[in-house]
Amino acid sequence: MEMSYSLTELSQVAEALLKAYGQKPIWAFQAPMGAGKTTLIAAICKEMGIKDHVTSPTFAIMNEYDAAGKLVYHMDWYRLHDEKEALRAGVEAAFEEADYCFIEWPENAKGLLPEDTQVFQIEILDPEHRRIFIPS
Repeated sequence: MEMSYSLTELSQVAEALLKAYGQKPIWAFQAPMGAGKTTLIAAICKEMGIKDHVTSPTFAIMNEYDAAGKLVYHMDWYRLHDEKEALRAGVEAAFEEADYCFIEWPENAKGLLPEDTQVFQIEILDPEHRRIFIPS
């Protein structure tokens, strides 16, 4: 599946992704720097009812949110050097306890991703438009 969108359509994109993939607990977002991974995840979290301001957990590795009683972890693996570092950060435990995990830069510890991880690849089309490719 493939979907193009403008940045003004983020709430509709978030709603469509939740409707289509909401049964998957772990979502991995692959994209170049500046493609809007955090912005899209923030829109998804807002659609889930998260009231907190969603920011990139680049330095913390993981932020925790409550979505109407569901535990959501937003992870940013950009600064991870290897899978051992991800394990020390508590990634595996987070996968087990969270209702949802949204991961930026999953390629930095891809061996830790469960088999049923939903992958989203974001491409920059121009400053205002993106394309999401969703492998089957």
